[in-house]
Amino acid sequence: MKPIYLDYNATTPIDSAVVEAMLPYLREHFGNPSSTHAYGVRAHEAVDRARGEVARLLAANPDEIVFTGGGTEATNHAIQGAAYAALERGQAGSQVVISAVEHPATQETARFVERLGFERVVVGVDRYGVVHLDALERVLRAPTLIVSVMHANNETGSLQPVAEIARLAHEHGALMHVDAAQSAGKIRVDVGELGADLLSLAGHKMYAPKGVGALFVRRGVRLEPLIHGAGHESGRRAGTENVPYIVALGEASRLVHGDLAETNARLTRLRGRLWAHLREGLGAKVVLNGCAERRLPNTLNASFVGFVGSELLEAIPEIAASTGSACHEGEVSISPVLSAMGLDPFVARGAVRLSVGRYTTEAEVDRAAGLLVDRARAKRDRFP
Repeated sequence: MKPIYLDYNATTPIDSAVVEAMLPYLREHFGNPSSTHAYGVRAHEAVDRARGEVARLLAANPDEIVFTGGGTEATNHAIQGAAYAALERGQAGSQVVISAVEHPATQETARFVERLGFERVVVGVDRYGVVHLDALERVLRAPTLIVSVMHANNETGSLQPVAEIARLAHEHGALMHVDAAQSAGKIRVDVGELGADLLSLAGHKMYAPKGVGALFVRRGVRLEPLIHGAGHESGRRAGTENVPYIVALGEASRLVHGDLAETNARLTRLRGRLWAHLREGLGAKVVLNGCAERRLPNTLNASFVGFVGSELLEAIPEIAASTGSACHEGEVSISPVLSAMGLDPFVARGAVRLSVGRYTTEAEVDRAAGLLVDRARAKRDRFP
């Protein structure tokens, strides 16, 4: 029997409809989208259709979508591109502001632009992992180039008040970048409602292949290209377009947009069922991390008190999930996200992220919960 997959926040399987959509562009429709003959025109039209689907998912305009090699590249392009454009305008020295719970793609890019002369500023979060707005407002009193915050946290699922953060950023003349890699396809992502000037998404988080993503660039926002060469993607990202993967991202966007409300409700039920089983079986020995309400519908980050998360999962090979801690040579490392939230280290060390998805069933949730409860109880019985 295959392990129960509860790691949808790490990556998703490719939807069969997405595979079918991309296959013709791996076989017969192999043309270069920049070519003017029939093969090229067919490929170009496919890219345009996909761009329209991604734009529709984000409530954006098609000409605001730049295809990338993934979410990490999109985030790098947003922050580095803004920084290099600012250097051209003679605006070195301003701030690049991020939160304390950002993905490494954001953290490391912010560190990189420090070497270009910008100041990296990290704003703290509360015990739910939500940005302190008053602290952000104080930080923004200094000249700021860009604020970069994730829409939903990849570990806890907690949602940031992005629209309020964007309002503060804009009041102080800063750009707003949103990392929507985890939220796109799970909840409504409307660039207008969020106030995003730039927004990243990753295909493999929404049932498309790894190696494709997109960056929303609001009309009028000037970015220096991250990759230079010929004038692909309207001069914003050089390199012959990866047509099959772009088609896949377009189809994945169409699918998630079409049943977003139904999917949201179903995932919420599955997550709630999983948590109810764990609480019933373990009581206070299992603790919820992050927001109870304002979080992704599919994400449950729970600490099994008295365990190290990685050791617990290693003991249950029937479950494929992620952990917020690991043990190396007797030392337990705790997730930087949970540390930034001020979680008690003893509790944080037992964190496990369980994320459900399109193919998760109630039977799988019930079995996974039973395995986790049984393992935790077995240890408690041996070491009361």
